[in-house]
Amino acid sequence: MNKPKYFRLMDDIKIKIKQKKYTAGMKLPSENDFANEYGISRQTVRKALKALADEGFVHAEHGKGTFVSELARHTKTSKNIAIVTTYLSDYIFPRVIQGIDRVFTENGYSIILKTTRNSATAEARCIEELLSKDIDGMIIEPSKSQIYCKHISLFEQMDEYDIPYVFIQGYFDELRKKPCVIMNDIKGGYLITKYLISQGCKNIYGIFKADDVQGKNRHKGYVLALQEADILYDPDKVIWFHTEDREIKPRESISELIRKEVAIDSVVCYNDQIAVEVIRTFQVHGINVPKDVSVTGFDNSMLAKNNIIPITTVSHPQELLGQNAAELMLKLIRKEAISSEDLHIVMEPEVIVRKSTRIKH
Repeated sequence: MNKPKYFRLMDDIKIKIKQKKYTAGMKLPSENDFANEYGISRQTVRKALKALADEGFVHAEHGKGTFVSELARHTKTSKNIAIVTTYLSDYIFPRVIQGIDRVFTENGYSIILKTTRNSATAEARCIEELLSKDIDGMIIEPSKSQIYCKHISLFEQMDEYDIPYVFIQGYFDELRKKPCVIMNDIKGGYLITKYLISQGCKNIYGIFKADDVQGKNRHKGYVLALQEADILYDPDKVIWFHTEDREIKPRESISELIRKEVAIDSVVCYNDQIAVEVIRTFQVHGINVPKDVSVTGFDNSMLAKNNIIPITTVSHPQELLGQNAAELMLKLIRKEAISSEDLHIVMEPEVIVRKSTRIKH
């Protein structure tokens, strides 16, 4: 069965877009030019251009002509994947990126790295910049994921352009049904708190991050473990901090509790970075870790392993998390059938015991 005449013009324009002969923002030849070149009527040309506009490839500007749309930047042939993380050079991020990079390199893809320093504004700028390039997909660690995302429209734009994206480490509540690879942070917070309880701890303080979903969920696990052990949850025993005060608030809060001679036998920290600072603060005040107080971290980073007092922490399969995110992205790019369970990969934690917690005898 022969295709309608306007299909040939549509297909040729699409091919020229993919071959970069027509680029985003470029004005197309006039209706008369197309009609003469293809030996078709102007009405048939209009039909082809309207169909292309409906698919998002072109847009008409009254009195000016028809132009190639931004969708032309995203032809799905660049073999470039954007990676947007909160940080790049320290903590667990290099190993997460190694896992991502290994999978993409093996499959002929290159990665474009961007960092937001956990700033929502910087994240929006990064996504806007990346949408001006030709990328096949995006893996993104959301900034301040516990706070309402004001740039949802940028993710909607990616949906419109059919650019797949995968969240890692966390997600925005408004986009919780989108593909993601995350840790079971509730279980991690529960297991580490339960371990302290099993070692006889009762005055268990918690330090959690208020502006990302990991902090909320690790706190939730902490609460569940206390409730299970019939230990009354006391909000005064929880220190909340934000990205902007992460280097001051935990340290100052612990110092203030020490000055007030508050009874503390253990501290559950949001991550290993915070645990290092808490241990240092106790030491400055002459309090021995773990003899006087136990301190735990989260993420099993090199900080936990190499600290002067190696830190009891919660495992984080850093490279495997990155690998899983990259493999999920490839399935999305290839439009493979994916179950709802496989769209949301949750990695299970375990407690790793080191010398920052005392052992019950």
